[in-house]
Amino acid sequence: MNIVVCVKTNPDLEMVRIKNREPVLDAVPYKVGDLEKNALEAAVQLREEAGEGKVTILAVGEGDRKIKETLKEALAMGADEAVIIADSSCEATDQAGIAAALAAAVEKMDEVDLVLFGEGSSDNYTGQVGPRVAERLGWPQIGFARAIGISGDNLRAERRMEDEVEVFEAPGPLVVTVVSEINEPRIPSLMNIMKAGKKPVMEWGLDDLGLASDDLAAQKQILSNLAEEQDRKNIILEGDIADQAGELINALTKEGVLGR
Repeated sequence: MNIVVCVKTNPDLEMVRIKNREPVLDAVPYKVGDLEKNALEAAVQLREEAGEGKVTILAVGEGDRKIKETLKEALAMGADEAVIIADSSCEATDQAGIAAALAAAVEKMDEVDLVLFGEGSSDNYTGQVGPRVAERLGWPQIGFARAIGISGDNLRAERRMEDEVEVFEAPGPLVVTVVSEINEPRIPSLMNIMKAGKKPVMEWGLDDLGLASDDLAAQKQILSNLAEEQDRKNIILEGDIADQAGELINALTKEGVLGR
């Protein structure tokens, strides 16, 4: 079974500061997204279940970040190789453009049986890229899978709805997006981390994919992306504990936090 796991590297959200209601990304390290790790763990488990096959990481190299270094963690988790789509046109595109590049890269690969995504990225979390890639490839897609496995010649997946669990079976090739409850990603051993540096990492440009910059032109423009404005009341409660408790309840009631 040959599996492609589409991986996005995201800024470490715990390191992001907010200044003037905008995120400050200077010097913020990037890492493989948590849901992408779930997708990668699912791929490695499927390869182990099948007893053969290959797991390939597919990523888009946005900007001048050292994406190769970031992807070493994913390679150490069990992927066999990585492919990076490296072109400056990827920096200013949107989900439609990213999906076009990823789909073209999958088509360039030989005999792909399954493409895995996290249900959304840790930063934007639109959940659009996986379904868009499936549409471009003309492949069936299963979203929000919480379990996947092999059933004969088919892939079996299940997902939880509001009041029921849906179970699907489909032959490959297909696209699946996974949720965090599907597994607990493994922590790479020191030996696997050292071996990851020797695994093949290929870079493909748009020419390699038969695409032009216009094919990745953004179809939407973000006009504003600001953190919610907060207006602190700066209310100081004075007196003993009993008086402060009463004043606090009155203040919260006045603000509508507590009911009357």
